[in-house]
Amino acid sequence: MVKLQLTTVGSTRRQVLELPSSQVQVSEVRRMVEKELGLPYERLKLVVGGKTLEDESKGKPVTVSFVDGDSMIAIVAPKAPPKHITTRNEDDEDDEDLRFKLHEAASPMQKYIATIMQEKLKIPDLVLTVFFFLSLRAWLLVIIWFLLAPIAHQWDLGPVYIIVTAFSIIVFNLGNRQAGEASAYSIFNEGFRELPGTLNAERLDRDIRAGQF
Repeated sequence: MVKLQLTTVGSTRRQVLELPSSQVQVSEVRRMVEKELGLPYERLKLVVGGKTLEDESKGKPVTVSFVDGDSMIAIVAPKAPPKHITTRNEDDEDDEDLRFKLHEAASPMQKYIATIMQEKLKIPDLVLTVFFFLSLRAWLLVIIWFLLAPIAHQWDLGPVYIIVTAFSIIVFNLGNRQAGEASAYSIFNEGFRELPGTLNAERLDRDIRAGQF
């Protein structure tokens, strides 16, 4: 007969587990621990020497050798949530992220149009997001752009028209700086002043000469 020192996770108290022999199958040991401690067999894990004991290996029962005084830790694995509940929650979260949501500050007219387009016309959420993301002014500019595009093409000015459009989008989206606020681009600052931490060739050369590389 072999006596093991048995400890459960979350408890410092040790119990003595008596085995009928020094070589016992893991499944039999688990049954004995289940009976001794009243732990659920299906979720019961046994750890000896930092390794989890498995009931079977390559379809054959595993037999383990013990000596008096060996320590064993009994662990009860937590219950896994039902698969259908987990899948449903993940799908719901993904669908929630992709759903079209109108801004809370939207006007009653916008809400009415959105309801008709979403519920009656069944327009996809992606299209609705793009449609309501652009302001009325932006939509007017888009319409004007498409009206002028054939004229530019007729005069063989298509590439120029596209380049001018790209530069116009960049210029009109630069934003407005507050008084005294420096730009990230030194060319727009008085005296070409750079922002602190700006990395350029001059600073690299200074750091190399100072032995900081």
